[in-house]
Amino acid sequence: MRVALIQMRSGTDIAANLADAERLIREAAAQGAGFIATPETTHLVQKDAEKLFAVLKHPDDDPALPFFAKLAKELGITLLIGSMALRAPGNRAVNRSHLFGTDGQLVATYDKAHMFDVGLGQGETYSESTNYDSGDRAVLADIPGAKLGLTICYDVRFAYLYRQLAQAGAQIITVPSAFTRPTGKAHWEILLRARAIETGCYILAPAQGGLHEDGRKTWGHSMVIDPWGDIIAELDHDHPDVLIADLDMAKVETARTRIPSLQHDREISGP
Repeated sequence: MRVALIQMRSGTDIAANLADAERLIREAAAQGAGFIATPETTHLVQKDAEKLFAVLKHPDDDPALPFFAKLAKELGITLLIGSMALRAPGNRAVNRSHLFGTDGQLVATYDKAHMFDVGLGQGETYSESTNYDSGDRAVLADIPGAKLGLTICYDVRFAYLYRQLAQAGAQIITVPSAFTRPTGKAHWEILLRARAIETGCYILAPAQGGLHEDGRKTWGHSMVIDPWGDIIAELDHDHPDVLIADLDMAKVETARTRIPSLQHDREISGP
């Protein structure tokens, strides 16, 4: 199963971001990838709330959705748009993944469940919950050759979600992200490898990278990790690029047979 991760440096111009995504997706498809995933906030990176809401569209009105649907159908690929910011009721937003099938039909959506409300020091703070509504359901979808679990970025710090997806049948879990540089340097690889080891799943993590137009700095370093926790493909930089990997789905069962921890849950009392 050949997959591709799209690493981007999305800016504040939606049309330019769509053009960049299309170019990289076409490049990945030309290399034989049947499943292609883009990063978090693919079509817009804008940290200024006023400017963000000035361009946000409701799902039924956003031209990016039919754009990506048409591209998936034309190329005959399964396409995960890692996430897009969309307008929600009450002047709110959602951070939503969209999975398109090879026929261009929308297969599944997932809203980011955990909001990145943190203070990293030196004036770098984030408060996603100020403008975004969190999702309240885990999502598992069928794609050709595998069952896919959907997560987004900060979700990776919440192991229970990944365990829930794996126990429901996920063999691959996607983690489209826009990790900050401080947290990326410290935790990106460690967290992704831990989620793979704990679940016996392939972890696919397409990322935003570099200095964005709105001033945000993201880590990049997109990577694919196998069910044993080994990195089988990685970008060692933060520039826009395509990462290709071939997955052996038999490794999922092998890892889970060797260490069947998904079957060993216990009820523990206290503290």
